[in-house]
Amino acid sequence: MCLLYASETIAQWGYEHKVSFGEVIIMKIEFWSDIICPYCGLMDHRLHLVQERFGHDLEIVHRSFQLHPDLPREGITQRDLFAAAGVPTEAGVRTIRRIEESAGADGLTPYHALDRTLGPTDYAHELLAYATDQGRGNEIWSAMFRAHFGEPRALWTVDAVLRFAGEVGLDGAAEALGSRRYRDRVQADQREAESLGAQGMPFIVLDERYAIPGAIGTEDLFAAVTKAWAEHTPKLSVIGGAEGVCGPDGCAVTFT
Repeated sequence: MCLLYASETIAQWGYEHKVSFGEVIIMKIEFWSDIICPYCGLMDHRLHLVQERFGHDLEIVHRSFQLHPDLPREGITQRDLFAAAGVPTEAGVRTIRRIEESAGADGLTPYHALDRTLGPTDYAHELLAYATDQGRGNEIWSAMFRAHFGEPRALWTVDAVLRFAGEVGLDGAAEALGSRRYRDRVQADQREAESLGAQGMPFIVLDERYAIPGAIGTEDLFAAVTKAWAEHTPKLSVIGGAEGVCGPDGCAVTFT
């Protein structure tokens, strides 16, 4: 996506010529995730590490996906979820502990992926959609991941989500959640991810051309973003030779 933030149109040689100043080229990264997904919190952290390091303009757009919308509103433990899904507890614990270790290695501490509760995230996602409309989407997504995995905090009820909204200064959150006006957008996000082939979270789409279905390391993510950027901003290919060229010292004359 190209944004031209200063331009003018002038008449020149009988046609209109558009002159643009200060062209900014931005590549969009769409990131579908759920607040209760431990890989998602880790990938949010890694995406922002890549964004800081990359040196070009990357637009991270958070999108919603509810992994377990039917969980009880009071929440259940991670071990209870293993049992409900038929996952052997020992194997599940090993997997989650590895995620916690990866988070620690990336400097994301504390990160409580095992000793926490999980619940339906519909109200959380509706608040995040509202935050995006307020221009604070990335900030509030990261803050909610930190609250859930860092404290760890349960964010399954309207009251819990509104307390969080008050702490981060999101005025108007009570009306946004009470009206449920963001519910359709949250559901549309999920349908779009499914239409793109997403079967789990996280799900990342780079520049509408490459999908990353799952968590990958920071270096692999950086390499993928670099590849997408190179194709987003291709270098010009030189075709043929020029008859002549003008430079600071004048114009070259070609004799045949």
